[in-house]
Amino acid sequence: MKCNLGKVDRIIRTIISIILFFVALFTDLWVLYILGGIVFLTALTGFCLLYIPFKINTCKK
Repeated sequence: MKCNLGKVDRIIRTIISIILFFVALFTDLWVLYILGGIVFLTALTGFCLLYIPFKINTCKK
């Protein structure tokens, strides 16, 4: 699997996922847990499926 997320993009996604988890914890919205998990997985793997159709690549080669 190719990388299409750069370092800054991965850091931002990790921060967003942490925020989503905390908001979900205090509001009991299970959808935010799912979104936070998806965002965290994309940050962890360095690959985002939504970048493919738009031909976005923030990963430096």
